[in-house]
Amino acid sequence: MRILRHPEEWTAAGGGPVSLALGVFDGVHRGHQEVIRRLLDQARASNTSAIVATFDPHPAAVINPRRAPKLLQTLNQRLRTLQSLQPDALWLIHFDETLSRLTGEEFVRQCARGFGSIRSIHVGESFHFGHRRTGNITLLRHLAGALGFVADAAPPVAWHGAPISSTRIRNAISQGDLRAAEALLGRPFAIAGTVVVGRRRGRTFGYPTANLDVTGRALPPLGVYAGRARRADASYPAVANLGIQPTLANVNPALQLEVHLLDFTGDLYGEELEFTVAARLREERRFASIEELKAQIARDVQAARQHLDH
Repeated sequence: MRILRHPEEWTAAGGGPVSLALGVFDGVHRGHQEVIRRLLDQARASNTSAIVATFDPHPAAVINPRRAPKLLQTLNQRLRTLQSLQPDALWLIHFDETLSRLTGEEFVRQCARGFGSIRSIHVGESFHFGHRRTGNITLLRHLAGALGFVADAAPPVAWHGAPISSTRIRNAISQGDLRAAEALLGRPFAIAGTVVVGRRRGRTFGYPTANLDVTGRALPPLGVYAGRARRADASYPAVANLGIQPTLANVNPALQLEVHLLDFTGDLYGEELEFTVAARLREERRFASIEELKAQIARDVQAARQHLDH
């Protein structure tokens, strides 16, 4: 699927009129999916191309880094999930200080000039954009007549009596309520990160691990988890430890996600690995000796196999 960096790439390639969905779409949860469903329906009805626009980095990381949320997905995860919904193209908007200074109206007018012809713009009902959050569905409806598009706001999708939101999903994950997170996302929760060089202690125990860089990610409580690890187009049963390795008495303990792929041998350094969480097996704890830790790891591997088999 084509990923645009600028709207002019679409017109330069001879692209025609478009319908556009606009949002950050962190997590691409069920509420986001409703926005995109409405986009696709409108695109089919109006014989236009459906384009989903998303921002990277998260606008809050530029505007107010201290208040930037923990992300539910890496950029690659988000793009894959958006692509699975089958729009005609994705527009990846680089968010920087220059863009942050554009008002909502200036941004919409730039979009209209860039694409040449926008027939509809789709957002979530509560979505805001532009400098000082001046862009919203009210502004879009105000500009619609002059710029020749239809403005559409998807109402919130509710679960258990409350709207689905990325914030609600982050809270569920941090509390370890993975069933709720899955219901809100519309799919199991998965953590992804680039495989980096760790202390390589796992291989000395007979259980080599891929250490994932999960900086800035929304994470569940510390502990040991069963799940599946995905690299490229292959998936493997796996067991993961999220924690600080208290038994190893590290001088500078740091939070790590270590994933052991049960039926895999090879080098994963530099790759992005995605761990889909199936169940929490136990909490992280300190053991009296390395031998006790190794014995527990063996039990964890067996427990993960049994859980995944069922």
